[in-house]
Amino acid sequence: ALQISEAIAPGVRFRLESAEDPDVGINTVTAYTISSNEHFSLKTHKTEDGIMVAELLLEKSLDREVQTSHQLLLTATDGGIPQRSATAQVLITVLDNNDNPPVFDHDIYRGTVSENARQGAIVMKVNANDVDDGMNAELTYTFSDVALRRARHLFSLDPDSGEIRVEGPLDFEEATSYSLDIQAVDHGTPAITGHANVLIKVIDVNDNAPEIKVTSASNSISENVPPGTVITFIDIIDRDSGENGQTRCGIPKNVPFRIQTASILVTSKPLDREVISEYILVITAWDLGSPSLTSNKTIRIAITDVNDNAPRFAA
Repeated sequence: ALQISEAIAPGVRFRLESAEDPDVGINTVTAYTISSNEHFSLKTHKTEDGIMVAELLLEKSLDREVQTSHQLLLTATDGGIPQRSATAQVLITVLDNNDNPPVFDHDIYRGTVSENARQGAIVMKVNANDVDDGMNAELTYTFSDVALRRARHLFSLDPDSGEIRVEGPLDFEEATSYSLDIQAVDHGTPAITGHANVLIKVIDVNDNAPEIKVTSASNSISENVPPGTVITFIDIIDRDSGENGQTRCGIPKNVPFRIQTASILVTSKPLDREVISEYILVITAWDLGSPSLTSNKTIRIAITDVNDNAPRFAA
């Protein structure tokens, strides 16, 4: 049996075990032949003491990933009459050379994770394979230097299993996705590295209540303004996305005001300072998330007097 590395170049010879023949002269071993194959040929020569020696000559490079072993039949023939022969099996095991890089199952991995995912939650698992053997096929997974430092603080990559987990707090409003460059490094000498890209999309959750901003507000208005008079502009901001970021707003129904086109507060009825001189108005905004989040803002509207009443004597 022989062990030959796939890294050995053609032209190298390998000595084979000689056959023994107790006869002498022409009746002893005079020739060797090898079964037909594409990688080896047979070379023979006689030693100074007349013993016929056989050597395998590597004609074509071996590739362990194509064929891990070769089985040849060696035949020894004597020169006697009648001619006699013997055969022996020659088993050649091809030893691995670290000549193949690790290859990931996908060039690009895509996954999603909720922004409220707990620390340690599994996002996905990556996997690479190396067709080499032994240590040359054992892999370690790491983030490459190309991966952003911020992303590497938010996610961890198990060096053995390839599991990517949540490591730090995620915030959809800060970043909606992350791109991570990962690598698989084999344990050969020298080591060979394979690369892949991981795209992680952060899923929004309804974690931001609407913010109410009031602009161009007048804290006072004359009691004689007609219905439809603009009091203030309302701006509602929700940092969430989708339905979580869609908002509505409203005010109590028992006041002489209404919200027009969802962003303008106007009067809806005549005002009378002598009946009510000031309104403390609560504006409520809510989003369409599930569950919905709400917020309130209170504004003060003072009603200023106009001379709309004549003097009267008490009866």
